Amino acid sequence: MKITCIGGAGTVTGSKTLVESNGVRILIDCGQFQGLKSLRELNWEPLPILPSTIDFVLLTHGHLDHCGWLPRLVNQGFNGKIYCTSPTAEVAKLILLDSAKIQEEDAKMANEGKFSKHEIAEPLYTVAQAEKVFSHFKIIMPNENIALDAEIEAVFTNAGHILGACTIELQLEKKVVIFSGDIGRDNDVLMFPPTKPKKADYIFLESTYGNRLHPETDPKDELQMYINNTIQNNGTIIIPSFAVERTQSVMYLLWQLKEEDRIPNIPFIIDTPMGISMLELFVNNRKWHRLNVDEFTAMCKMFTMISDYKDSIDTIYDRQPKVVIAASGMVTGGRVLSYLERYIGFPETTVIIIGYQGEGTRGRKLLEGATDIKIHGRYFEVKAKIIEIEGLSAHGDQKDLLNWLSDLKEKPKKVFLMHGENEPADALREKIHNQYGFDCIVPLMGQVFEL
Repeated sequence: MKITCIGGAGTVTGSKTLVESNGVRILIDCGQFQGLKSLRELNWEPLPILPSTIDFVLLTHGHLDHCGWLPRLVNQGFNGKIYCTSPTAEVAKLILLDSAKIQEEDAKMANEGKFSKHEIAEPLYTVAQAEKVFSHFKIIMPNENIALDAEIEAVFTNAGHILGACTIELQLEKKVVIFSGDIGRDNDVLMFPPTKPKKADYIFLESTYGNRLHPETDPKDELQMYINNTIQNNGTIIIPSFAVERTQSVMYLLWQLKEEDRIPNIPFIIDTPMGISMLELFVNNRKWHRLNVDEFTAMCKMFTMISDYKDSIDTIYDRQPKVVIAASGMVTGGRVLSYLERYIGFPETTVIIIGYQGEGTRGRKLLEGATDIKIHGRYFEVKAKIIEIEGLSAHGDQKDLLNWLSDLKEKPKKVFLMHGENEPADALREKIHNQYGFDCIVPLMGQVFEL
């Protein structure tokens, strides 16, 4: 068996792991690189093998960094099945269409504004190319054995994190190889705890928060404090949010605060069409989350939902204090950029960062104290307060990741630490070795292993 770390090694984006066994090629995830320009440029590079020679894609979940390269894969000749849970397929469809639309709009804007370094800016893929992916989805049920080949089976088990997210277990060549995907938190606001593996010969484990512990503070208390302080100063709160699951989690906490009369009666706005579409998926996939129907209905009534961009413009130029939740979560694109163009120069504005910010993203730059940020070819001075609430991340922290390994009956032969920057991954490697005695390695991008 040969495994190639095509992406998601030394970085939290671009997840792609190729498994080759007895003439069968399986790609675990097919994500898009985000953040640093050197990483984003990899999205334009071909895979080390022809996409037409890949037999199957197995998707752990529908986030862009795990599914966002699928349109390129299909456009370059992949013609196999993409196995995933039903919620993952629905999430991936929303995310791919949204990504394609943003890329088309950004390319158009760059060409009209002439701020692209290329003679003609082109999208990584179009909406039409994204749509061609959908016929390849093959829906599976979690916890059931799926025969990919006469000698290869796969099992998907709940990983928490977002709707439909799963860990994938491959049984092949008399070995068990586990790909964690993104591991959710043991005490997530909406998601159930991830299922722990019992047996594995090899594990490919994410390490996003491999060197961090989420704070013990209650994120509800933090939201209350920052919102009330900002409103007292007649300011606006902007929350860049991942449209999938984080938007809904923040909505739930804000609704609880409002029910408890802990925040004022001001406009609460959801300006992410994909986040709004996700609400229907929560209704249709109740077994994947904790939220009951009555709570969900009451929560949604509290918010003004914006889909039409004209309504976004009206909201942006309304100086009334408000709370706005808008995508994208790492401030890499989407409607949150329009809000930041207008509000980031006001000292009474508060920007609340609530999820992991990849290296090189605008969100990371804001957290690191950037005095200005570049949006649509222009620089904007940062005068707003930039706040981080770590307790709202959808990723398990170091403690959660260590706990996820705690039910293994025997030592795996090796644990590969993926989907993390080098420092967090190495810190987790040391912790795993000290606590369990497992042999761990942090792969390099492009590294090949024969198991």
